[in-house]
Amino acid sequence: MVSAALEFEPDAAIAAPGGAPAGARLDVQGVSHGYVLNKAILPVLHDITLHANPGDFIALLGASGCGKSTLLRLVAGLDRPRRGRLQVDGVEITRPDPSRVIMFQDPTLFPWRTVWNNAALGLEARGELKHGRARVDEVLSLVGLDNFHHAYPHQLSGGMAQRAALARALVNDPRLLLLDEPLGKLDSLTRLTMQGEITRLWQQRGFTVLMVTHDVEEALHMAQRVIVFSERPARIRADLQVDLPYPRRRDDPELLRLRREALGLLGLESSW
Repeated sequence: MVSAALEFEPDAAIAAPGGAPAGARLDVQGVSHGYVLNKAILPVLHDITLHANPGDFIALLGASGCGKSTLLRLVAGLDRPRRGRLQVDGVEITRPDPSRVIMFQDPTLFPWRTVWNNAALGLEARGELKHGRARVDEVLSLVGLDNFHHAYPHQLSGGMAQRAALARALVNDPRLLLLDEPLGKLDSLTRLTMQGEITRLWQQRGFTVLMVTHDVEEALHMAQRVIVFSERPARIRADLQVDLPYPRRRDDPELLRLRREALGLLGLESSW
């Protein structure tokens, strides 16, 4: 296996290369959802309302199975809610769109395609690859894979495979990046590196981020706001504001206070 690491100082401004925020506005209003199980509806989400401004980084925090990933699927347009509405920039979400890209826990790279060809999938599917080859090179450079264009997935470490998956998402110039526990299967050191990497790219590109995680420290270290969910069917228990500059220190007293508060909301006071 091969591996790579980057050192960086996150930018202070959250803006697109042109100056203005590149992110989308997201509005989730009164959304309830559930799945048919044994001929009955299993409630998963209950009356969820949240709003994200362009360029926001929001983490959805809660126990496994509480409904966080279900909300992400609804925002991606992969499912339709049973009740309520979801809008991006005032337009109702009815189907998937290249401007809303979801990245999962598993990289899901095609093993027979090189890193470059995996990253190029979005452009290729839309018939834009002929004029977008430089864009593929650009995003691979952004995620630190300049020298691995011709590598295959089996030659990559877990962290590098996730970088390739991130490049595949970024090549579409998403206005809303949806992260479904994308770092959950990485070792602890690689996970810390990727947390910083995603934060840096968000600051550079200015897209809006909605990230699902059950890791309290990860949520507080990366996001501006942390939405704490209850057990299923998920309700919003709290919307924690993380008003701290980047890069953040994990021993910052305010971060430790928020960690204690978040664990309390999750019923894990004894874990402090």
